[in-house]
Amino acid sequence: MIVRPAQHWFARLFVWHGSVLAKISTRLLLNFLLSITVIFFLPWYEALGIKLTTAPFSILGVAIAIFLGFRNSTCFARFNEARQIWGQLVIHCRSMLRTARTLMPDNTQELHHLVNLEVAFCHCLRLTLRRKKLDNVLDRYLTRNEMARVMNSNSPCNTILLIMGEWLAARRNGLSDILFQTLDQHINQLAAVLAGCERIANTPPPFAYSLMLHRTVYCFCIMLPFALVTDLHFMTPFVSVFISYTFIALDTLAEELEDPFGTEDNDLPLDALCNNIEIDLREMNNESQKPAKLLPNRHYQLT
Repeated sequence: MIVRPAQHWFARLFVWHGSVLAKISTRLLLNFLLSITVIFFLPWYEALGIKLTTAPFSILGVAIAIFLGFRNSTCFARFNEARQIWGQLVIHCRSMLRTARTLMPDNTQELHHLVNLEVAFCHCLRLTLRRKKLDNVLDRYLTRNEMARVMNSNSPCNTILLIMGEWLAARRNGLSDILFQTLDQHINQLAAVLAGCERIANTPPPFAYSLMLHRTVYCFCIMLPFALVTDLHFMTPFVSVFISYTFIALDTLAEELEDPFGTEDNDLPLDALCNNIEIDLREMNNESQKPAKLLPNRHYQLT
């Protein structure tokens, strides 16, 4: 995720990092070169008696804009829902430790184990969604037996929740039914967070719809110079590239937002969210050792 300070409107026109321009610059260059080629072949083009007007492109452009807007709205809704789910994860991690600390204020070691389990769940969820290895991160928070169970599981995050439930069950006799159910409810909410993230990650928008729109955008941008050249002549490359930038950039941005758990510029900063959760939990448990706060890199990006 790009986290930039406020900028003057003129300076923002030249921002490179955080825009999709870096991804599509090659495609825009090809469109520019195609437009120049069309200008050189204009006499031969006119000699054939072929005249492609801008009228059909005006109608098609409006239709593409509508469908691109709908697709971007759908993808942003996925992004927004993913952010809300991770917000719920922050709430339930804090609430679970706060409740446990209120009930067991003197059991520092046991609460430390609970903190490690919660942090391990957050990192496990992050790494699973990003399809990365777990062992080089989770072994800092789990015991050897717990680590073996997690690594041999089909759903590592769900196994950590099971270990949390076992941790709670081992202290069942010291808690009333209401307090036990309160803590157990927080584990159930973490399970709901896991299911919500899995639903978004494993159910992308229909591929046929994205493919159709993707093909239409690029066919439109390829044919556009042929319609503009008869009226604009040497201005054709600049107008064609500007229009192509609008459509291709919207299509590329939608591709980024389809998977909000990735590591692209406009995806959710899962590393920073896990880092904040761990700092908060260790402060709540009065632990001196806590990680340094993650800050945006030199390109204003939080991963």
